[in-house]
Amino acid sequence: MALLELKNLSINYGGIQAVRNLDLEVNAGEVVTLIGANGAGKSTTLRAVSRLLKAREGNIHFDGRDITRLTPDAVVRLGIAQSPEGRQVLARQSVLDNLELGAFVRNDRAGIKDDIAKMFQLFPRLEERKHQSAGTLSGGEQQMLAIARAMMSRPKLLMLDEPSLGLAPLIVLEIFSIIRNLHAEGVTILLVEQNAKLAMQHSDRTYVLEAGQITFSGRSEEFLSDERVQHAYLGG
Repeated sequence: MALLELKNLSINYGGIQAVRNLDLEVNAGEVVTLIGANGAGKSTTLRAVSRLLKAREGNIHFDGRDITRLTPDAVVRLGIAQSPEGRQVLARQSVLDNLELGAFVRNDRAGIKDDIAKMFQLFPRLEERKHQSAGTLSGGEQQMLAIARAMMSRPKLLMLDEPSLGLAPLIVLEIFSIIRNLHAEGVTILLVEQNAKLAMQHSDRTYVLEAGQITFSGRSEEFLSDERVQHAYLGG
């Protein structure tokens, strides 16, 4: 059984049908990439899974449960966390405050403290800046904080929306190294990413979204050599 399953999902956004009849699955332990041009409906799909947007039609199942009509906080409690596009850290709050707020659904203080220490091991730069306001961090550091903050809820599924957006190439490689490490630790990841080649190199399966509909899906390693995908997304 898939950890996440979207069936016949349709979403309206601002009066426009942004996603149509979308079917998508993410199995436990996988990294699944969702690629497509700007406006294809990728971020809209993630926001629907997080219940920040309502589905017009279709269903969202997570861990065997229908979550289509749950509230966003209930979805987080069930084990879904999202690192949003644009990072959206709480700029006036410290790094430490951001991490603690990421654990808002938890009340195990000792466990939260342990997880903050773990995040500082994964992201040493964040520990160096733990009392610094998040808004004063570099773009790459803010992205690390956004991922670490999402991990503080101990998600079964981590959704990353454009983690490389606006970052220098060396920082992008560092971010993807972190994604690879999280995957190695058993974290299931649904990844929306503009750098299609890098995303497919770090994922098990790929879905291609065009104008709100899935047009291709399959093993990422096969897509890297697919002429249609190369021409459309890899500059081939």
